[in-house]
Amino acid sequence: MRALTPLEARVLGVLVEKQHTVPDTYPLSLNSLVAGVNQKTARDPVINATEAEVLTAVDGLKSLSLAFEGSGSRVVRFEHNMARVFSLPAASVALLTMLMLRGAQTSAELRLHCERLHRFADISSVEGFLEELAGKEPARVVKLPRAPGAREARWAHLLCGEVAFEAAAAAAPDGGVSAGEIAALKAEQSRLAAELAQLRALVQRMAAELGIDAG
Repeated sequence: MRALTPLEARVLGVLVEKQHTVPDTYPLSLNSLVAGVNQKTARDPVINATEAEVLTAVDGLKSLSLAFEGSGSRVVRFEHNMARVFSLPAASVALLTMLMLRGAQTSAELRLHCERLHRFADISSVEGFLEELAGKEPARVVKLPRAPGAREARWAHLLCGEVAFEAAAAAAPDGGVSAGEIAALKAEQSRLAAELAQLRALVQRMAAELGIDAG
């Protein structure tokens, strides 16, 4: 299979994302697809594609069987066929989708951003699927060299061909911890706090039933 163009990758990523985040409007109309492609949040880089450009990208994806027109609607709607064409599980599709939509990211950032598409148990689970994607023939992702001052290496997809490591490094955050990593740590802290609260409530309930002081 040939490499995707950046716009084809963006369109494919939007189709997968919206299938999970707005299932009531999926498959997507052309207007919804263009809006998702040009979305200002959760996109890197932010682009401004025309309807004609998006339709050209859709045609390219259709030629690769990665997208097709849905049936049963008066309005033309589009859906993806990514999992079947690439023979990938849902977890791997989610990771590739976030890499197509948001650019290179650390494992912690990917776990946070994939939450609505696939919930990973922990960061090691994310890395396990990434390693599997990197080991495929052809490889679907690559682990970038760690940028100077960065705490973690980032991953990038290879669906559009080889990644320019120098450009990717230049786009990396200057500080030791990125905003995405901070958000991921905060989310993990909130999850652990909720689990701790549940355990405390369970202990107190069991203590009450047994007639003992839980302290």
